[in-house]
Amino acid sequence: MVTTTDRIDIAALAIAVADTISAHAEELTALDQAIGDGDHGLNMKRGFEAVRAELPALAGKPLPDTLKAVGTKLVMTVGGASGPLFGTLFMTLGKELPADPDRADFVAALGKAVDAVAARGKSQAGQKTMLDVLYPVQQALAGGRSAREIADVADAAAEATRPIKAMRGRASFLGDRSIGHVDAGARSTALIVRAIAETLERGA
Repeated sequence: MVTTTDRIDIAALAIAVADTISAHAEELTALDQAIGDGDHGLNMKRGFEAVRAELPALAGKPLPDTLKAVGTKLVMTVGGASGPLFGTLFMTLGKELPADPDRADFVAALGKAVDAVAARGKSQAGQKTMLDVLYPVQQALAGGRSAREIADVADAAAEATRPIKAMRGRASFLGDRSIGHVDAGARSTALIVRAIAETLERGA
């Protein structure tokens, strides 16, 4: 997906993610209305628009510092459980990555970040959460898959949450009624992965 910071334009990545989340906000809201609070799309849009607004202040900062700042902003601006979870993902990436990471560094850092999300949410794979996308994405990155392939893995993993019975979050209160719906957090995670992958493929 990425092998060197020479190819990374963090502003371009952040803008791509913000644009993607904004474009899919209604879809994410509809997914969340089915089995959650119904505010996931709005919350995610607000969070990444806040990140976009912060980009001028982040210009020139090292990648780890920028990722930590993004995570902090998401914690502050994304409501519900998603803020702390997505914030933990980005803050841990920033904590674990060196200033000039290679692909192996990204693999290791993403592994730590996904585990941190699992610990924060007291969840694990197979419980109809964003982890059901994050773990396959980390494994695909570790396996040397291309950016496009990783994006496809993320999309398929999000769709694979449809037949799962929710075990965490508000959706878990629905029991078997949560079956048959894609998890909104998994879908937003897949959208973020694809936005990053496609931007990197264009040479950002």
